[in-house]
Amino acid sequence: MRREVTYCVIGAGNGGLAMAGYLGKMGYKVNLYNRTLEKIKKLIEEPIIYLSGEETGTGILNKVTNNIEEAIEDVDIIMVTIPALGHNSIAKEMAPYLKDGQIIILNPGRTGGALEVYETLLRERKRNNVIVGEAQTFIYAARSNSYNQAHIFKSKKEVSLATIPATKTDYVLELISEAYPQFISARDVLETSINNYGAIFHPAPTLLNSGHIERCSPFEYYTEGITPSIGNFLEKMDRERMDLGKILKINTISASQWLYESYGAKGDTIFEAVQNNPGYKGLLAPQGLYIRYIYEDVPCSLVPIESIAQCLGMKTPAITSIINIAELMTNRNFREEGRTADRLGLEGLSIAEMHLLARNGTIVKRRLEEVV
Repeated sequence: MRREVTYCVIGAGNGGLAMAGYLGKMGYKVNLYNRTLEKIKKLIEEPIIYLSGEETGTGILNKVTNNIEEAIEDVDIIMVTIPALGHNSIAKEMAPYLKDGQIIILNPGRTGGALEVYETLLRERKRNNVIVGEAQTFIYAARSNSYNQAHIFKSKKEVSLATIPATKTDYVLELISEAYPQFISARDVLETSINNYGAIFHPAPTLLNSGHIERCSPFEYYTEGITPSIGNFLEKMDRERMDLGKILKINTISASQWLYESYGAKGDTIFEAVQNNPGYKGLLAPQGLYIRYIYEDVPCSLVPIESIAQCLGMKTPAITSIINIAELMTNRNFREEGRTADRLGLEGLSIAEMHLLARNGTIVKRRLEEVV
């Protein structure tokens, strides 16, 4: 909306560099924070990010730091781009230095991110006058092969966003509309959480191509990794996600329709839409399996979907099978580590109460229990 809006981008990975570089190029005052100093040492000395791909040019940063207090001081909007597993810890780090009225946007929140961060801030600050929002997905398909370079393959045409409290969603959208007109309003953060397409496109293709990935065999992650049979499996996962959305009275669209709305990729099936998606061309598969597609998306995307479904008496055999495979292959208990309905405060709630929690960050029932 206005160039005087100030930003801090949390995380100097693929997405963080792309977002910080873009905002800097657009003329915004933007700080970049990264916990590990070694990764940003050269950027501190020369705070410039070079963009290529869909966006070209240079983004000049206001400040690059590993000091969280310096990074978020007096900025209007804090764009969090770190893996979802770090949302709780970064909320704790920011809590002592946040000012009332500041805005945090998780890019993306995965499933339940805003609920987790809002609850953490409420606990740490003993009050919460900070707005916490989450994007339903990350706005860019981007990669970085250098500390100061980001290649943006494609920007999504639309990304839904909601905040806690939900009454502030339109206010936040207005503030960021000049930089990101692609963001549109969602009903609440429960809607953005269930419409988490990373849950569909990340863990299963990674695990089902794990042999090639561990051998470091180069291939395009989406266009070559999602074969007709893998696409068929993703359709089943996606159907479970949409069925849960229907129970929760949330508007959902299929993953193939989302690819069309986000990228203009046409196809009657996920496989066809992926093959016709220009935004996925050239995106190579990761080199190794210790990546966020498993260690983030299983505990922070699939586990909460499965857990919420179980609370509502629904089974998710396709999603459950991927969680099981991930746990067996990694020797990790992602259900123990992840965002369960209980940890998100959703267990035992009615559907109406779940939405009330998603909109307000608290519900009357909880307040009564605390009084008692």
